[in-house]
Amino acid sequence: QVQLVESGGGLVQPGGSLRVSCAASGRSLNGYAVAWFRQAPGQEREFVAAFSRNGGFTYYGDSVKGRFTISRDNGKNTVDLQMNNLKPEDTAVYFCAAGRGVITSSLRNRAQYDHWGQGTTVTVSA
Repeated sequence: QVQLVESGGGLVQPGGSLRVSCAASGRSLNGYAVAWFRQAPGQEREFVAAFSRNGGFTYYGDSVKGRFTISRDNGKNTVDLQMNNLKPEDTAVYFCAAGRGVITSSLRNRAQYDHWGQGTTVTVSA
């Protein structure tokens, strides 16, 4: 069983940067697709970014493309999300997810992921 714990959320001004991290325990993330989703108050959980199972493919949501970068360190069993040029509409709870059976064409489908963290809150405000 994989346990995921997010950290690094906080308050940042528009245009600023923030890095959130996801630490996995219980099992290695090798062979898992890993992703970040976010959920703003009153809205559905939205896909942000993902790595394919073999780590060879990354995929980003349209709203974050060019500003956010997902990275994974299989040795440390972590997945990070570097967020640059943050906007107020990026305010949300950010969730880390992992799934062993997620195929590349379904990386943005939250129903494909078996394991979720509790989330970390990111607030972008002046």
